[in-house]
Amino acid sequence: MKVSLWGTRGSLASPGPDTVRYGGNTSCVSIEGSDGTWLVLDAGTGIRGLGQNLPADLKRVDILLTHLHMDHLQGLPFFAPLRNPDVETHIWGPASTMLSLKSRLQRYVSPPLFPVSVRDLSPTLHFHELTIDMFEIGDFCIVSQLVIHPNPTVGYRIKHKDEVVTYMPDHEPMLGAREFPRSPEWTSGYDLAEGADLLIHDTQFTTEEHKSRVGFGHSNIAQAFEFGALAGVKHFVPFHHDPAHNDDQLDKMISDAVGEVAPGFNVTPGLEGLSFQLGE
Repeated sequence: MKVSLWGTRGSLASPGPDTVRYGGNTSCVSIEGSDGTWLVLDAGTGIRGLGQNLPADLKRVDILLTHLHMDHLQGLPFFAPLRNPDVETHIWGPASTMLSLKSRLQRYVSPPLFPVSVRDLSPTLHFHELTIDMFEIGDFCIVSQLVIHPNPTVGYRIKHKDEVVTYMPDHEPMLGAREFPRSPEWTSGYDLAEGADLLIHDTQFTTEEHKSRVGFGHSNIAQAFEFGALAGVKHFVPFHHDPAHNDDQLDKMISDAVGEVAPGFNVTPGLEGLSFQLGE
């Protein structure tokens, strides 16, 4: 499978000369299976570019939302397949006890916040609500599980043949822990990440920044690496970069954290436009 990063920024899109290498678009990742199945992880501003680069003969695309914060939704109405009635689009996202997934999305994609309503985006749009679930899309076997982040938020473990990608862009696994890492059974997201070939994970804060932001639902980069080491992942992609961090600051954050933790797995900075080929 091919994994591509279309948006790696968190909280707020931040284009500009100081963010050219890491990118300014918010969270969006695509996964293409060998059978032609396309998964889209989150619908941040990066989804617009992805939509313009999908195959012309595409018949179905599945969007897997981790949660409904604005930085993960802002690109959704600009996703080209939603304007193509020949493409069947499925949106998967966390369930809520209050409103359906469609109703919650309607709060953003409708006037006065947006000129077009979600119900008018596509006649072939389908919604699926998730908590702790296992389901299949094409050749992919997908597990969703609630993780620590404000409001209902899920992470995803996606298996294709013998390869596993785990995606947790907003996650604070150390919340409430006196010491970290703790035992696996008490660590949020451990089951999703265990032994993953590729882990794309929240690294929004430095250790110092995180001290005043405990409970925001995001990781500091050193503890995120410790989480990856606990889970035995093989390759880690730092993700959900703070809009206040420029390219040089992110280089230093990642270098310092690798030196501090010595995690024992490959670390590839999450750069917009980067792709990974897993398996054949």
